[in-house]
Amino acid sequence: MRLGFNPNKNKEVLKFDYFHQVVIPVYIPNQEGYFKDSLEILQLNLASLWKTVHDKTYITIVNNGSCQFVVDYLMTLHKENKINELIHVTNVGRINAMLKGIVGHNFDLITTSDADVLFLDGWQDAAYQVFQNFPKCGAVCTTPSSRSLRTFTANLYWNFFFSKRMKFIDVQNKEAMKKFAVSVGNEDFYNEAQLKKYLTISNKYGSAVVGAGHYVITYRASIFNSLEKRFTDFVLGGKSNNLFDTAVIKKGFWRLSTLDNYTYHMGNTVEDWMYDEVSKLKENSPKNDFLLQPKKSASRLHYIVKNKIFGKFILNKKIMKYFLRRKGLSKEEASNYLI
Repeated sequence: MRLGFNPNKNKEVLKFDYFHQVVIPVYIPNQEGYFKDSLEILQLNLASLWKTVHDKTYITIVNNGSCQFVVDYLMTLHKENKINELIHVTNVGRINAMLKGIVGHNFDLITTSDADVLFLDGWQDAAYQVFQNFPKCGAVCTTPSSRSLRTFTANLYWNFFFSKRMKFIDVQNKEAMKKFAVSVGNEDFYNEAQLKKYLTISNKYGSAVVGAGHYVITYRASIFNSLEKRFTDFVLGGKSNNLFDTAVIKKGFWRLSTLDNYTYHMGNTVEDWMYDEVSKLKENSPKNDFLLQPKKSASRLHYIVKNKIFGKFILNKKIMKYFLRRKGLSKEEASNYLI
């Protein structure tokens, strides 16, 4: 039996002053073996985040089945208002955990980040600049990679196939790319051709690298409004990342990266350079008045033509090699680039 009238009925949800959400899933089931340094890595991750974000940033942590010691640590952070939201779930997988943090909010921008990302000064402004310079941009990665040029990028080649505004330029921060290679346990992740040049688009406002990685990326929040699927069967890897990638291109948006590096991947082992980088960070300006311009989504027909039909043609390795030569690579560089 219900007595009385619920005082919250017909009451509007309070409006936040935030416009940018950062969602970080945390899975540290124990503090042994592979996860021995994971809590310390997480602490570096959060320390760098707190120093580099503006005051209109909403931080959501999703505890994705961590051990009790880590849970207690996260609950303390929430109690101290160092994070805005803490969600507890079982180990539902990386992408599913991110979805748990995304739903129920209304922000303009959403950054999904792994718990081993080290944020650098200016990463938000750098991402905003790409969105501003390229209104059709739907996702920005702040760790540029020369190897992302064939990952959900067919719609870019459709638009810039004959354009001189798509071309190869010298990599701005080769050392950061080398550091990423080490962080994933493969020093040969990039070959010499890939370390030398990356493919970019440009206009009178600026330039951006073609393609985007997964471990930290900022999206137009609107792409999550009509996801065709809200669950992935993979805990990690597999085709789980495709859920967000395809959501971007299905709406006709581009996946791009900043020219310089603004985020590092730390991996699962603490190294001295990580503390050095955090110590160099400056407190970010608390004010930021960036306004993301709304952009109408493309039709499903555009998605099929540009990404499904044209994509099969342009992303074919043999054809791609000729295309890369048109965009500025030598014959030898083009042959080595797609290895």
